[in-house]
Amino acid sequence: MSDATIAIIGGTGFYTFLDNARDVTMSTPYGETSAPVSIAEVMGRKVAFLPRHGRNHDYLPSEVPYRANLWALKQLGVRQVIAFNTVGSLQPEYRKGDFVLVDQFVDRTRNRADTYFSGSQAAHISSAVPYCERMREAAGEALADADATVHRSGTVVVIQGPRFSTSAESRWFSAQGWHLVNMTQYPEVVLARELELCYANLSYITDYDVAAAEVVGREQAEAVSHAGVLKAFSADSDRVLDIVGRLVKALPETVECSCQSALAGALT
Repeated sequence: MSDATIAIIGGTGFYTFLDNARDVTMSTPYGETSAPVSIAEVMGRKVAFLPRHGRNHDYLPSEVPYRANLWALKQLGVRQVIAFNTVGSLQPEYRKGDFVLVDQFVDRTRNRADTYFSGSQAAHISSAVPYCERMREAAGEALADADATVHRSGTVVVIQGPRFSTSAESRWFSAQGWHLVNMTQYPEVVLARELELCYANLSYITDYDVAAAEVVGREQAEAVSHAGVLKAFSADSDRVLDIVGRLVKALPETVECSCQSALAGALT
């Protein structure tokens, strides 16, 4: 156990964060975590940090040890998780450089280990409201006067990867009314719910996916690339650090939330 009750999970481009951190290597029933967990102080509070892809982008989206990562954070005493993701926009009102407090996902992944339960020990958790509403509300208020455009809701379609979408797929996602596309938000969010952790997502828009011309017009169109995602995220690193500090400060020390009893009535 550590004193860190808050964890930050970093996405693509967000591989290091905490200065003067203490690294903790965790052993879990689900293998090794993506990287050692770093623990340090942020805004006067102990925070754990774990880069989802590893410190050198060691894991593709389908290879991330999601179960090990969440399990290790819970064993360290974490109760609230702030997950960062880089995403592509599918709608013109969601602009490059904006942040989104995601509230819904559409899963289009396959063959990922997406539960801690099986067989006679199954659990059927509710995913109707997959992200912690209490954390999302606190985050929205904390970021109201930040130097950023923050959308308080958005639906992300999670694709398998590692390839990006075809133009036809991207146009289809956009026509469905979905706002964002990403490769890693599932199964992380449901695994957090199975562990009864409070989990909120803050997504940063780095691109307009591959059907960019249909989303923002041909003059601004530039198809997504991995290099472009990294460049866009690193250019805004100072603003990201400010937002992280605001989020940590906004979260309460004591957690009372329905997420903490997600397994009630769910176990077979």
